[in-house]
Amino acid sequence: MKTLDALKPGQSAAAAAVHGQDAALRRRLLDLGITKGTKLTLVRTAPLGDPLEFSLRGYALTIRRSDARCVEVA
Repeated sequence: MKTLDALKPGQSAAAAAVHGQDAALRRRLLDLGITKGTKLTLVRTAPLGDPLEFSLRGYALTIRRSDARCVEVA
């Protein structure tokens, strides 16, 4: 299973599934626009590797690496 946190800057992937340790985190990721089939591109990472900035649906989204680990990609 490959997740969003495994992408390198400039790489793109489509979201396949959104998991979460709790329902609130899963709902938050879905509300931010990370739904099945959404194309995400890793724009950059912070100097220490956390957080990660993604481009999706015409906007930039910055999330923690631990949250990116909850999104399975194809």
